Amino acid sequence: MSKRDYYETLGVAKGASESDIKQAYRRLAMKFHPDRNQNDAEAESRFKEAKEAYDILGNPEKRSRYDRFGFAGVENSNSGFHTTEDLNDIFGGIFSDFSDIFGSGRRSSRPAQGSHLRYSMELDLEEAVNGVEKEIRVPTKVVCDTCSGSGAKKGTTPQTCSTCNGRGQVQMQQLGFSLRQTCPQCHGAGTMITDPCHDCNGHGFVQKSVFLSVQVPAGIDHGDQVRIAGKGEAGPNGAPPGDLYVQISLRRHSIFERDGDDLYCEMPISITTAALGGTLELPTLDGRAKIKIQPETQTGKVMRLRGKGVRNVRSRAVGDLYCKLAIETPVSLTAKQKALLKELDDSLEQGGARHNPRLSNWSRRIKSFWDKYAA
Repeated sequence: MSKRDYYETLGVAKGASESDIKQAYRRLAMKFHPDRNQNDAEAESRFKEAKEAYDILGNPEKRSRYDRFGFAGVENSNSGFHTTEDLNDIFGGIFSDFSDIFGSGRRSSRPAQGSHLRYSMELDLEEAVNGVEKEIRVPTKVVCDTCSGSGAKKGTTPQTCSTCNGRGQVQMQQLGFSLRQTCPQCHGAGTMITDPCHDCNGHGFVQKSVFLSVQVPAGIDHGDQVRIAGKGEAGPNGAPPGDLYVQISLRRHSIFERDGDDLYCEMPISITTAALGGTLELPTLDGRAKIKIQPETQTGKVMRLRGKGVRNVRSRAVGDLYCKLAIETPVSLTAKQKALLKELDDSLEQGGARHNPRLSNWSRRIKSFWDKYAA
């Protein structure tokens, strides 16, 4: 069964903003979530469809590939090292929106998570195929050691906000409704810093570069990302830190091109080897391999070496190596070599179509073409 366009699935226009896409997904997730539609196969299918659409459109890079190439551009994007938004965060965001307006009578007990970070890592093909451990330097925001993240000068503590009495919210009466909103004085923290820490200026965080060791799994491909939990920026008020996403890109290789789990290369061979056959040595990523060239091989023939590609990072299946043969015309010939080739050409012409069947067939088609228009 063919898939619906992801924009159609979420009910948004192609030029929709990230906020519009997220809100559309939240509405559908709430409506079709299996917990609210038990034993409803259609609702479950709609929920999975919406989640898949958001996995693509909610990620700027995947969305760009989808806009350019359609489903083919994101064919393998729904598994592996790509992350999706946790449903608890989605529903928590919905309910917190309502509680901000009407009030729940209490502040959320779940602290906000620190910001996620993204790091771009460039790898050689061999490193991506075999896996590698890399040390990286990441500029990030960490908890201030001087004040332990409180933001207050050492020896002092933050004071309870007098406007909201530590609740982080204030209550207002408007048009008969009791409304709650974030306290404008403490901005929801519930406390005020009267004597700020000199090292972090009361923020509780300082900028620092940290060194991390990243274990890149074997088989990872261009565009994949590795998630390192808890290595993003520190969260406010003791909240958990965000995550670090390492985005992988591959350098151009001198011999091979990679397409998924398969490798491709082009190898020149002499006209003599193509005509008479022989055995040639071909490099692979795990050593050398010998390939047998059959007599009368034509240029453009592709040799397939099974299992000489890349081991998939998820399924662990191994791809193949495809080698395209390109017959090289000799250059810089001596007079003797030219004479030998002329002698060979004269001998081949005497054999007619038997020696050059493709050329003879081409000549017949050309003659038929001219005869058709000459009549």
